Amino acid sequence: MLYLLALLIGVIAGLRAMTAPAAVAWGAYLGWLPVSGTWASFMGHWAAVGIFTILAIVELVTDQLPSTPSRKVPQQFGARIIAGAFAGAVIGATGGVTIGGLIAGAIGAVIGTYGGAEVRGRLAAAFGKDPPAAFIEDAVAIIGGLLVVAAVA
Repeated sequence: MLYLLALLIGVIAGLRAMTAPAAVAWGAYLGWLPVSGTWASFMGHWAAVGIFTILAIVELVTDQLPSTPSRKVPQQFGARIIAGAFAGAVIGATGGVTIGGLIAGAIGAVIGTYGGAEVRGRLAAAFGKDPPAAFIEDAVAIIGGLLVVAAVA
């Protein structure tokens, strides 16, 4: 089950790179992710929650800018894979399967990056503009991230 949840948090990272680590940090802070005693215990600290939350909010804002590059360019794609792998590793750490979680999170990020781009493109075409599609993707990423983290508990 942890591998599936790590894969799913990776998908969230593919949608919004910083939302996945923010969700994991909030999960650790709220006690949903039992990370104390693991290498990932720092994720439950208020500083980690604050930093990742600010990064997630900045990403939500910058995603709306027309100058923001595609999620499929190397820098954006790489950041999503790293964020997904990291968030997946934190989830894996709760059950002693850090490396498996890392791999599952990275795979999920690839799926989320390409799948999210396709779905958002279709939604934008259906709406005739991108902002409504972007807001739907934001909501899916935030709610999905919290649901994945809550499912670990």
